[in-house]
Amino acid sequence: MSENYYTILGVPSNATTKQIREQFLQLAREKHPDRFSVEEKDQAEAQFQEVTQAYNVLVDPDRRRRYDQEKTQRTQSSNDAVSSQAARVYVRRGVEAYKKKNYTQAVERFERATQESPDDAQAWYYLARALNHRSAWLSRALAAAAKSCELDSMNATYLKLAGQLASQAGMTSRAERYLQNALTFGGDDPEVQLALRQARKARKS
Repeated sequence: MSENYYTILGVPSNATTKQIREQFLQLAREKHPDRFSVEEKDQAEAQFQEVTQAYNVLVDPDRRRRYDQEKTQRTQSSNDAVSSQAARVYVRRGVEAYKKKNYTQAVERFERATQESPDDAQAWYYLARALNHRSAWLSRALAAAAKSCELDSMNATYLKLAGQLASQAGMTSRAERYLQNALTFGGDDPEVQLALRQARKARKS
């Protein structure tokens, strides 16, 4: 349902039942089809039906509560869709910057993507990759990679990067967990196996 019943009645969303009833009575007098000419009557009847439908819903506490809940859900879904679309745009622009080796710009764009869509695992993964090109950004890169794994815990590519970054940060136990999971979910990968052996060796030394 796309109609905003509050707008149709011309009342705020926190209007009391008394205010809704008074506003409806006023609109009913103004918009009653009998007040219009034959040429305008069809349109007037349609508008009067809209006002009546809005009133019938908003004056009933249970129906109004359900309407408000559905309205909130529709608004949230719409906002999520806009944010997801914006995130995809920022990811695409970040990839373009990354390919040009403009890592600072890539990081900025991937960060915007994660802000627009915090649950986008791929955006966090790309952010981690871009951050990995500056040693000073290692802790941020690892945090981004960890977030991508948290959101998509069986993605071998994300786990592999997180394991490599954890190894670079000297977090060998953590690196082992990520790398072992990368093998579990991604199958045989010589690069991951080598990184895992190096992490184990570093932990024992």
